[in-house]
Amino acid sequence: METINLVILVVLAMAAIMLETSNAQNSPQDYVIAHNPVRAAVGVGPVVWDAAVASYAASYARQRSGDCKLVHSKSQYGENLFWGSGKDWTAAQAVKKWADEKPDYSYASNSCINGKMCGHYTQIVWRNSTRIGCARVLCDHDAGVFITCNYSPPGNYIGQRPY
Repeated sequence: METINLVILVVLAMAAIMLETSNAQNSPQDYVIAHNPVRAAVGVGPVVWDAAVASYAASYARQRSGDCKLVHSKSQYGENLFWGSGKDWTAAQAVKKWADEKPDYSYASNSCINGKMCGHYTQIVWRNSTRIGCARVLCDHDAGVFITCNYSPPGNYIGQRPY
C-alpha cells in the first residue's frame, strides 16, 4: 500500500511540475518583462500588471477560444491581439511580434510608413498606458494560440504621439 501511495504522489508531483512548466513562459511577469524594454527604448516608463485588466483579458480570450479570430473586443481598454498556429507560442513571442512593427512607425510623421501596420507597437509604447492585463488560450480543435493584451488607459489616439 505504501508503494502505491508513493507512486501516486510521484505521478501527481510530476503532473504539477509539467503544468507549472507550461505556464512558466506565460505568467503575468512574462508579459510585463516583454513590454518594458520596448518602452524603455523610447524613454517611456514601465507598465505594471493590473488584476482587473487581466480579468477582462482572460474573459475575452475565453470568448475567442472557439474561433480565435483576431476581432477586437471594443472595450474601454487598448488591445493587442495575436494568433499563431501550433501550441507553443509564448507571451514574449507575441509581444515581440507586436514590437517588431517599430521600423514601420515614423515618429516624424506620427504615422505608419507606406501603409504598414504599426498600431500594435504604438500601443505597447503609449506613454499613458501604464497598466496591462494579458491572457493566452489554446484555440479549440488545435487551431493555434490566441493571446490578448489589454492596456489601461488605452492609447492610439489619432493626432497624439505615443511618446
